Amino acid sequence: MDLLKVSNVKKVYYTKLKIQQCVALSHVSFEVSEGEFLAIMGPSGSGKTTLLNIIASLDRPTEGDVFLDGKRFSEIRDREMSEFRRKHLGFVFQDFNLLDNFSLKDNILLPLVLSQTPIAEMERRIAPVAQMLGITKLLGKFPYEVSGGEKQRAAVARAVITDPRLILADEPTGALDSKSSANLLGNFHALNQSGKTILMVTHSAFAASYASRVLFIRDGEIFSQIYRGDSDNHAFYERILANLSVLSDGGADIG
Repeated sequence: MDLLKVSNVKKVYYTKLKIQQCVALSHVSFEVSEGEFLAIMGPSGSGKTTLLNIIASLDRPTEGDVFLDGKRFSEIRDREMSEFRRKHLGFVFQDFNLLDNFSLKDNILLPLVLSQTPIAEMERRIAPVAQMLGITKLLGKFPYEVSGGEKQRAAVARAVITDPRLILADEPTGALDSKSSANLLGNFHALNQSGKTILMVTHSAFAASYASRVLFIRDGEIFSQIYRGDSDNHAFYERILANLSVLSDGGADIG
């Protein structure tokens, strides 16, 4: 079953005088199945961040549309979009986006507070999430008191506390060392194995090797895609590197 559908999306940026400045995305279409872990890769300026922002409903396409569970984003009123985003989408950012004057627990619970969730329900939800991510003993600490990896695990907890339909991750390992990156990707793998659907934008072939499919974008268009199949992480990593080499050389899809 397709959870997410991106249909013929085009994004054009204009100057203040309405003169076309650049085409960031050109007729991009793909689907993401429920329970899939999709990684999106491409060089800087390829359009992958623009695409993620459109999927996150933080930006609107010039043409085309995005559907989540069959709900067309363009039909959602602006005043309803924040609530829709909070209920259905979970976000993990490279720079964590935690509030320094809030404890990790308060940061994690913030989406539920905004949704006016009862306190008892918030407590019920946070315990298993914190345990799964190994941060139970850190909940009383503030972001400046923990490591980058621990901050990112708190950010993941905040993303999943609302039980979203889709988790969106933007370069989630970009600010982490190799050990913290591996731990975080292990958490993503566990979440995916539990049924969560994840869409991750990354420059890292190592991070992408945890996904079940990798979509490559170049010059605002889908260039190629590869599926994990029966490959282990190492074999899939090598295939990703091979496709990235072709992507940078401008050659044909080697799938």
